[in-house]
Amino acid sequence: MRFAPRPPEEPEINLISLVDVVFMLLIFFMVTTTFVRSSHLKLSLPQAQPAPVAQASEAIEVAVDADGRYYIDGRPLRDRSALTLERGLRQVGGDAPERPLVIRADARASHQAVVTVMDVAARSGYAHLSIATVPAR
Repeated sequence: MRFAPRPPEEPEINLISLVDVVFMLLIFFMVTTTFVRSSHLKLSLPQAQPAPVAQASEAIEVAVDADGRYYIDGRPLRDRSALTLERGLRQVGGDAPERPLVIRADARASHQAVVTVMDVAARSGYAHLSIATVPAR
């Protein structure tokens, strides 16, 4: 009995088991992943006690009214430009802005007006900046 020689079998990779493993990993990651919406976060913000402020006579006060007009130490500026505000701060504070700067903004003042004051103060070199508020009722 003579058997006919069989041709050698080509090695092959069985992809069925590989696909099964990939699907199992996919299911595992889908089940264990949590999706959190940031709008549903409940934050507990820190509370602060009022700190003693430097003497009011030495602090420079920049006020912003509801219409976005600026006042430095109670004196109104001629326009609402950042350049005028910067010149006014230089005139009051001089070239050495070591004095603290207090921003008193009306609650209805635009956010942009307050940010402009903060930006001009930073460019002018004021390092001690605070925003005046009233206690909540």
